[in-house]
Amino acid sequence: MSNATQARRRAIHLLDEVLGEGKLLSECYAAGALDKLPAEERARTQRLATDTLRNLERADRILQKHLKKATPLTVHNALRIGTVELCQGGAAHGVVNEMVDIVSRHRRHGKLKGLVNAVLRKVADHGPAEWAKLRVPRLPKWLRSPLSQAWGAPAMLQIEAAHLAGAPLDLSPKPGADLSALEAVLLPTGSYRIHNSVQVSGLPGFATGDWWVQDAAAALPAQILAAKPGESVLDLCAAPGGKTMQIAAAGANVTAVDQSAGRMARLSENLERTGLEATVVVGDALEQTGQYDAVLLDSPCSATGTIRRHPDLPHAKDGSGFGALIELQAQMLAHAWSLVKPGGRLIYCTCSLLPDEGECQVEDALEMFPDMSVGDRIRDIAGIDPDWITEEGGLRLRPDYWADLGGMDGFYMAELRKSTV
Repeated sequence: MSNATQARRRAIHLLDEVLGEGKLLSECYAAGALDKLPAEERARTQRLATDTLRNLERADRILQKHLKKATPLTVHNALRIGTVELCQGGAAHGVVNEMVDIVSRHRRHGKLKGLVNAVLRKVADHGPAEWAKLRVPRLPKWLRSPLSQAWGAPAMLQIEAAHLAGAPLDLSPKPGADLSALEAVLLPTGSYRIHNSVQVSGLPGFATGDWWVQDAAAALPAQILAAKPGESVLDLCAAPGGKTMQIAAAGANVTAVDQSAGRMARLSENLERTGLEATVVVGDALEQTGQYDAVLLDSPCSATGTIRRHPDLPHAKDGSGFGALIELQAQMLAHAWSLVKPGGRLIYCTCSLLPDEGECQVEDALEMFPDMSVGDRIRDIAGIDPDWITEEGGLRLRPDYWADLGGMDGFYMAELRKSTV
């Protein structure tokens, strides 16, 4: 089996896991789904899976006119991937033949190879012209409804366009590092952006630790925290470590906490590569004790702000766990507040587009804690549009912001100040 065929076969398996089992791609990768593939084919597999998930609505609209009855999920996913490839310029001969070969080898569904051949040949003939006329894919109703209610129908269309466009690669520079060797654009907030598809570990400055991968939106909470040399800072839910490295690079004494041993191993690797220091703790954020000058809480959330990077999320989840997440966020925020010294500060943030996980959490906290107020450090950050500042004083970011630059992850963050009395 050729490497290209292997990549398509594994991409079908990934879609089966996401659409059939409700698993996230990150869970599949962690379980070793791509471990046996060479780096190039691993990247190709990921690209096939994510492109198909971004374009699932379009693929199904093209296929529905050629399918008279429901097909088994694995076969349907083969047809979906083939349709996306064909409609995006893939060579018909290679795509059709390889998908037919993959299905023919399936123990239970091999007899459907003729169907796959017939359908994909029709798609190859007429699909590309039809594809160009289809609308931007919409989020599933369970998610689209609350987001439309929060931001309005016009904004929802822009957010979905940003999801379809995907995400470029953003880098946070180590202070003083020269990133001029990279073909990167300097963003208004200080991050660097690479639009081309690249191998991260092969970029100039990777081995020497001159930068780390971090979405431009995710780099802002640590900027707002503005750690000073010698300050004690607690970074809760810290992995994979972008914010930890920002705080450490500022000269603060940072303690990074996360429950995931695997993700913390990655954080430790990043610290070693960049030559930065932090105390690394694998543990529960709710069990931490002590007093700190500043605390950064990047709370567990729905991750709905990261769909342009993770198009599997709307298809693997259904929103049923969001209520429990919102309760956990309130608990974590309250506990994190207890760890802040008088006169100190807490940065609360989530990579969510849902106000219940951002604006509403801070509004509730302000009512609960008389010694809490919202700081105004956000207004001092370069590149921040004043329109992004919310009524309660937080910062709301959406994927459709910076549309001409390639967008950003959806995020909410707020600086909460503790009084000295």
